[in-house]
Amino acid sequence: MLRPESEAELAQIVAGLTAPVRIRGGGTRSVPGPEAELDISGLSGITLYEPGALTLVAKAGTPVAEIEAVLAAKGQRLAFEPMDHRGVMGTEGTPTIGGVVAGNISGPRRIQAGAARDFLLGVRYVDGMGQVISNGGRVMKNVTGYDLVKLMAGSWGTLGVLSEVSLKVLPKAETQATLTVSVPDAGTAVRALSAGLGSPYEVTGAAYDPALGQALVRIEGFEASVAYRAEALSRLFAPFGTVARLEDDPWPGIRDVAPYHGRAGDVWRISVKPGDAPELAARCKAEALLFDWGGGLIWALMPEGADLRGRLGEFAGHATLVRGDRTQRAMFQPEPAPLAALSRGLRQRFDPKGLFNPGMMG
Repeated sequence: MLRPESEAELAQIVAGLTAPVRIRGGGTRSVPGPEAELDISGLSGITLYEPGALTLVAKAGTPVAEIEAVLAAKGQRLAFEPMDHRGVMGTEGTPTIGGVVAGNISGPRRIQAGAARDFLLGVRYVDGMGQVISNGGRVMKNVTGYDLVKLMAGSWGTLGVLSEVSLKVLPKAETQATLTVSVPDAGTAVRALSAGLGSPYEVTGAAYDPALGQALVRIEGFEASVAYRAEALSRLFAPFGTVARLEDDPWPGIRDVAPYHGRAGDVWRISVKPGDAPELAARCKAEALLFDWGGGLIWALMPEGADLRGRLGEFAGHATLVRGDRTQRAMFQPEPAPLAALSRGLRQRFDPKGLFNPGMMG
């Protein structure tokens, strides 16, 4: 295992590589690829935090928990609500901010606040030639190279090894409330969630758990505003089913797909148009389902080795194998030929020797 302790050492290591490596952050997500690992957990620490400017800069190996604790002390948070994969993957380790950015890992609040990439202001990374590249800025008004910054989010380490990220943060809400709507099926659930999301009441979470027969909606903000909006949404949801206010906070469990923790089977993440979700969910013939993002995201627990993509057929979206045997099935949905050619061109430009995470490419 190669474990640099500084950005300069990381660049030196990459410049000397002669064979592909698998990039490792906190070890919480299963990344297929070669045995050789490039461990960036030694690049850790918050290098800048300006609460007044809503800006935080951290090295890529910094634990997410460390960042969240520092933000919480100032009444702030990572608004994109990154998922913790350990439970669903059955792994240990420590989630790192570099891994979150590399995977564009975003939770239930994405429907209202945006994804991880939307909060990424700047990056520093080492490309496939061992060069240190700095792109973007450390404050919101500096958006130099903004498209390249966004490109690194969701690249899963195939374009370069992140060494530092700059993030916009937001104030933590004073309070929150979760309403549940008892619904008979996925179609009713998606219609109810769509009504909530289309309302002026600033819904920040919209999920459906078929096992409970409940659609769930979250609202956040000042206490008086939350109370008003909860009452208004209760009236809005009344035609769909019985409405109740939940005392517990279900959103960490929805974010981390808690119903699948400790259960055997393959876990798939399906990104779809919400209106298509009920029909596609039925095609899965899954052992369990969990809907997030108003129906735009479906988590499916499938029998081991099941050909989910074959069951779904062609659809407007993509299915990602999060947990399961990837020797026969690619982790990511195969890309159309023009898009695949563009992806190959980008990797050739950023990593001409094909060093970084080759197992993520299909």
